[in-house]
Amino acid sequence: MLQIERIHFDFLAALIFFAVGLAFVYVNLGIGALLRPHLPSKDKARIYECGEPTVGSAWVRYNIRFYTIALVFLVFDVETVFLFPVARVLRWFTQHGLGWVALLEILGFVAVLVVALAYAWRFGNLDWLRSHSEPSSEFSRSTSIGPTDADLERELELRELANRRL
Repeated sequence: MLQIERIHFDFLAALIFFAVGLAFVYVNLGIGALLRPHLPSKDKARIYECGEPTVGSAWVRYNIRFYTIALVFLVFDVETVFLFPVARVLRWFTQHGLGWVALLEILGFVAVLVVALAYAWRFGNLDWLRSHSEPSSEFSRSTSIGPTDADLERELELRELANRRL
């Protein structure tokens, strides 16, 4: 019975920690919303990067290979993070005479990594340079899909109208 009470206490401590963290975030956001001035302008609605005006369109299509490499990294990074708790649990299995269960668990764990790597490798997600035929004209032309000055002005007008109603 004492073990169950300890588990409930651990969950309660985690819940309190989560609630305090969430309250901290929302209280700070609320204080910021109350204290900051509400002075929208056309310049504030413009897109800028690192304090400098953008050169060209800010809406650029990035090559998908950046995302696939990042996703493959995240998969292996998360698996590596889980490796330490898994090793601790498997140590307990080994100490209690269940070494074969520990072996099967670690083989399954490594199998997930191998399958993920084989999948990424098979479909060329790890190849940085790929040979492709000529891209279609639909994707080869440069298009601007970002907001125009007219869109920004309209958004500013709508914000001002909403602020007047408040």
